[in-house]
Amino acid sequence: MNWDIIQGKWKQLKGSAKVKWGELTDDDLDQIDGNKDKMSGKLQEKYGYTKDQADKEIDDYFHDK
Repeated sequence: MNWDIIQGKWKQLKGSAKVKWGELTDDDLDQIDGNKDKMSGKLQEKYGYTKDQADKEIDDYFHDK
């Protein structure tokens, strides 16, 4: 999915993102605000992913949203 669309629908999508990545707090999700780079950074911080791992997780998850 196009990240412009994700940013526009972030309020609807952040609930499902929280279910997928339970370590992300509401504050984290508010800071991310639909920004892929911020989300990648938070996943790296919370889950110890590399940048490539985080980006792949994000792309795989949001591909069908």
